[in-house]
Amino acid sequence: MNINKYRNLGIKLTPQRLAVLDYLEGKKSHPSAEDIYQAVKKQFPTISIATVYNILETLKQNELIQELRTGPYKKRFDPNTSWHHHLLCTGCNRVEDVAIKKIPEIAAGEGQGFEISKVHVEFYGLCQKCRLKKNQEVKR
Repeated sequence: MNINKYRNLGIKLTPQRLAVLDYLEGKKSHPSAEDIYQAVKKQFPTISIATVYNILETLKQNELIQELRTGPYKKRFDPNTSWHHHLLCTGCNRVEDVAIKKIPEIAAGEGQGFEISKVHVEFYGLCQKCRLKKNQEVKR
């Protein structure tokens, strides 16, 4: 983990923040706050879920993670902040990264006065495992 990267942003590096950062480092699974809490709690039994949420908010504000909404009250977190998009399974809530070669554009006049600063596309559907499960249920 490159601690200097965080110090240069002025982020206070508490042991709990370092544990969250260490857990997220290189993760491709897009964990929820609850997943992160359960993992970090093993090392810091007294940590609260509120502390984890506060740490995630700080990381999000400093653009060190992306927040994904996978439902009206569900969030997942992605430490990969490079330009990419996501596939979200509506069956099992699995999230996968997907690269799109061409940036989606808004036709002239359709931007309604917005100055676009960021583009993120989410595709919703069923993953292969959920499709197979659904097809098996239909055959019964």
